[in-house]
Amino acid sequence: MITHATRQYKRVMRHRRIRAMIQGTVKRPRFSVYRSHKHIMLQLIDDEKGKTLLGISDRGSKKTKARTKSQRAFEAGKLLAQKAKTKGIESVVFDRGGYKYHGRVAKAAEGAREGGLKF
Repeated sequence: MITHATRQYKRVMRHRRIRAMIQGTVKRPRFSVYRSHKHIMLQLIDDEKGKTLLGISDRGSKKTKARTKSQRAFEAGKLLAQKAKTKGIESVVFDRGGYKYHGRVAKAAEGAREGGLKF
């Protein structure tokens, strides 16, 4: 048993509580956010079939290298929304992954909203 809970452990426990309450479908997939120190990964997941419908990261984008991490997260969210529109997805369930709705997580959500996704 962990007597001194680490930040990562607390985040995982928050994520488990959130995941117990939300579930994505084909019509309304789960918009999952993973944040590393340098990058952000966004996915649209259908939990009924256990498949990722769409995934995107800010890693491979060469034109956004000089920007801040928050700006790259915003652009990634916007790009995810555009690709989701082409697949016929208009609304999603937001899964913040145990992170606070602040900073890069909030910017990714704002970018997706600006791109046309409904939460």
